[in-house]
Order: sequence, then C-alpha cells, then structure tokens
Amino acid sequence: MQYILSDALKTTGQYSDVDIILFEQEARFRKVYKGELLLRDGDIANAIFFMIKGAVIQCNPKPGSEKSILDLHVENDWVLNHKSFVSQSPSESAIIAFTESEVLEISIASIHYLIGLSQAFLQLNRIIEQATSRLYFFDHSLTPLQKYQYLFENKPQLLQKFPLKFIASFLKITPETLSRVREKFVKSNSSS
Repeated sequence: MQYILSDALKTTGQYSDVDIILFEQEARFRKVYKGELLLRDGDIANAIFFMIKGAVIQCNPKPGSEKSILDLHVENDWVLNHKSFVSQSPSESAIIAFTESEVLEISIASIHYLIGLSQAFLQLNRIIEQATSRLYFFDHSLTPLQKYQYLFENKPQLLQKFPLKFIASFLKITPETLSRVREKFVKSNSSS
C-alpha cells in the first residue's frame, strides 16, 4: 500500500519518507462498486480521490435525459469536483463509479492537517490545478477533430475505457460528429 501512496503523491511533487508515512495515516482506501456515488449531486465535496484501479465519471444528471459528462477518470488520476471542493458549496454534479474501482480518499480536513505538519503538502494544490484542465475542451476555438486528437495523444486510456457516447458527451459533440471525426482522424493518420 505504501508503494501506491508514494506513487499517488509523486504525481503532485516530491515528498520525504516521513511525508509519505503522514499521508498514509490520513488516506483511506475504498473499494467502490459500479454505479456507486463518490459524490452526490447537491452534497459538498469534502474529499479528493486518487484512482488506483477502475474508472469514474463526473456528470450533470439531467432529469429525463442522458447524463452530461463533465469529466472522465481512470487509473492514476486525481478526482474531485473542483468548484464544490474549493468553495465548499453544494455540488452541481455527481461523481459515479463507471466500473468497480479502488480509490484512495483524503478529506479536506486531512489535507489541512497535513499542510500544518509539513509545507511539502502544499504541492497537493497541483491536484486542484489539474482539475481545471478539462476547461481546455470547452475552448470554442478547438475543433472536434482537435479535441479528439488531444484525447488520443494525451489520454488514450479514456478512449479504451469509456463508450463512445460518453466520449462524445465529454467532448461536447454529438455521437454522429464523433463518428465522422474518428473516421477523418484514422484517414489522416494512415496517410501520414
């Protein structure tokens, strides 16, 4: 378990052996089942999660329609609802296990406690910065092809773990547009 904790922390910076032990004392291992909620719509996000195994989605549940996918996460990703976590206000979205998953959970109280013990834990702020990276996809200057290419080059595991309708929703394009984009992408990569 210490190896997993060490790897999780190393994604945010450099930590001493003592820091890793402190983190180990505060982090909680959780096994979550497919469909289980890590965060319910309307609850306040009071924890962050590190994906050890599995896949989760962050979505806006729309009554009477398909979920609007805000974010997709797989192994070695940090997961949080940025807005709710930072403002400590009710979440407007849910975080749901897409597959049976294993996560490390660390509460906001534990993060504050760890920062009080070691300034090294200020590096955990990188998790919050990473959570805003999905905004890149909402930049209207990116074409659907550029969005797909970005995923293919930077997060190919998402394309392997999630159904195309989830990928389309995440990229804010229709499934039909995604089909055309994938066809165009394959053609452009096979001709180069």
